[in-house]
Formats: sequence, structure tokens, C-alpha cells
Amino acid sequence: MITNSGAHLGAEAARLLRAAACCTIEPGLTDDEFDRIEARYGIRFADDHRAFLAAGLPVAMPPQDGATWQQPWPDWRNGDPDDLRHRLAWPVDGVLSSVEHGYWHDSWGPRPTDPATAHATAAEHLAAVPRLLPLYAHRFLPEGPGTHGHPVLSIWGTDIIYYGENLPEYIRTEFEDDYQHPAGWDPVATVAYWRDFVE
Repeated sequence: MITNSGAHLGAEAARLLRAAACCTIEPGLTDDEFDRIEARYGIRFADDHRAFLAAGLPVAMPPQDGATWQQPWPDWRNGDPDDLRHRLAWPVDGVLSSVEHGYWHDSWGPRPTDPATAHATAAEHLAAVPRLLPLYAHRFLPEGPGTHGHPVLSIWGTDIIYYGENLPEYIRTEFEDDYQHPAGWDPVATVAYWRDFVE
């Protein structure tokens, strides 16, 4: 069951996105669709993320030159399963790519000298970190029913920054041209491992 606070944040984010008039928004996902999606991909949406997608499913934007994704919104209803799996794997795949270029997390112990062993060891550790779910392009929210209010993270390999203090603030940051973060803006990371990059 979605918490009232999570439902409020998700609904406010959906309202802000509609007001931005930046993309095509289809009817929101139903409970049955959420059940199917979560079972198929082994994920669980946070309450605000779920409420946002239940209020309306953003699916398309005008094409942008040089964009990583032709359509940055994941289409949870009709999208190509391989594309959705690619998006789900993006955060971990980016870290693994960085491992190939020298990155190593202190908690993993000594780095193996053999590159293949280092990659396998990193993959084993990364399999246990909290999962991040794609929101828009390379912007992500942590998964987790019963949770809400997570900062939105922008992830490109190990270049990870805050892109919104919470879901509604993220929508304003991404889609309102003149939006400025409020005075004292200070997001607080909420999930293990990923917070190491932004603290």
C-alpha cells in the first residue's frame, strides 16, 4: 500500500510534468500492470515513483540531437523488454565500465591484479547494492515499496550527481527552463553504496 506522503509526492510530480507540456502522457499504469512489470523485471517501485506512473505514463518526447536515448522515458507498458533491461542495468554497467578504467570501491577489499577477476569481483559486489530504477534517460530513483522522497540521481558511470531533492523538485529541475534550486538546497542521499558518490 502506498503511503500518503508517497502518493502526494508522486501526484505532485505528475501534475508538474503535465503543466510542463513537454511530452506525451498516456493513462497511468494500473495495479495489474505494476504487478506484471515488477514480476517480469524483479523490481519494486518506491511509493512516489509508483504514484507518479499511476497518475500518467510519460512515453514520448520530440527527438533531440545527440541524446543517449531516442525516447528518454522508459515505456513500462509497451516498451521493448531488452531496452527496459538495458535501462535497468545502466547504473551497474556504468560502474563496471569504470572498473575497467581503474575505479575500485574501498569496501571491496584489495583490487585483483587480473582485469577479468577484478571485473567479476566488482560485479559480485554490485549485485548486492540497492537497485536503482530508470526515471528519465540517465536519471534514477531507488526502488523500494514503503519508501518515498529519495533524491533523483543522474548517473553516468561513476559520475553521479543529485538532479532533484525529490521527485517533484526533479521534474521542475529537468523541465522548467527558469527553475532555480531553493536557497539552502541540500539533498541527502538515501541508499547505501550510491550515496558514496554524492556525499
